[in-house]
Amino acid sequence: MTNQTKNSLDLPPAYISAANDLRSDTFTTPTEEMVKAALGASVGDAVYGEDVDTARLEQTVAHLAGKEAGLFCVSGTLSNQIALRTHLYQPPYSILCDYRAHVYTHEAAGLAILSQAMVVPVIPSNGDYLTLEDIKSHYIPDDGDIHGAPTKVISLENTLHGIVYPLEELVRIKAWCMESGLKMHCDGARIWNAVAESKVPLKQFGELFDSISICLSKSMGAPIGSVLVGNAKFIHKANHFRKQQGGGIRQSGMMARMAQCNIDGDWKSKLLRSHALAHDLAAFCKEHGIPLESPADTNFVFIDLHKAKMNPDVLVKKGMKYNVRLMGGRVSFHYQVSDESLANVKKALLESFEYAKEHPFDHSGPTQIYRSESTEIDIHGNAIQDVKGYKY
Repeated sequence: MTNQTKNSLDLPPAYISAANDLRSDTFTTPTEEMVKAALGASVGDAVYGEDVDTARLEQTVAHLAGKEAGLFCVSGTLSNQIALRTHLYQPPYSILCDYRAHVYTHEAAGLAILSQAMVVPVIPSNGDYLTLEDIKSHYIPDDGDIHGAPTKVISLENTLHGIVYPLEELVRIKAWCMESGLKMHCDGARIWNAVAESKVPLKQFGELFDSISICLSKSMGAPIGSVLVGNAKFIHKANHFRKQQGGGIRQSGMMARMAQCNIDGDWKSKLLRSHALAHDLAAFCKEHGIPLESPADTNFVFIDLHKAKMNPDVLVKKGMKYNVRLMGGRVSFHYQVSDESLANVKKALLESFEYAKEHPFDHSGPTQIYRSESTEIDIHGNAIQDVKGYKY
């Protein structure tokens, strides 16, 4: 490559460390142990079912969840979408979920495009999680009424907004779904966090759902991947949809081996430390009157920007001032976040909250998790030099 070609490339700055990155728990970086493990990984073709490390990972996660089989996917979005598509047969039909569910709000209309499904988003009456009563009051029965799209799948998320779904409520919902002939899917993007915090074994959650998308990168620390688990017939068909969506990976052994490192290691202690950091920040917010959207059960602290009249753009910039990377009102902790970054995010939050008292921000429309306003100028209107604006 010539120097001229190198100079024409528009490359991002080199990513150094996740210790100060609280935008998401996906920003963890591979450890030396993971990199070494990848070097010794199997090199079979996973699309043909011939890769040893991929098969080992799939079977390990399926066993932990009490399921017959697993399917390695490049992302939670892919595993969620092919799971829900596999549960559905002939439209018209609908999927019922929480109005904040990732499958509904953050997967690029996948349910409409891939599954041709109507979605019934429900606001929890308790403000935190859907109850059986919430579901029953929005359920569309398959009773012969040709005007509706009957509910076929209840899709729940555990955790959602950092909230651990109460086991007893899931048991109630499962019993009713069995009586009503409905399938249950779990977006388990952070189900490991739920397991660690609640002390409920993954297998016990697995008994309640027909399928679970179990993420290995969020909080757990793998560079990539989720494993979709279910019965053998279900996974066989899901593999068909994975292939259709371009999700087949040939030599996926390296990725699988890196993910296996996290499952084999002391992941509970790592996750519980991230929860402790979040609990510390939540207590700090309560002490200083900074309102929260949701209980901080696990590794997320959701600042109620509307109630606090805080400008997310100001919060991001205050974070830059104290060398912590933030994204709107969702503060995400993971096991690589440093104690110093916790102290710094407290400073950034408190200054943003005090700033909002003198400069209340009028929010128009819903808060967007994955993007903030321009950060090309600081809070005083001065240009920020050599910093790319975060466009979430």
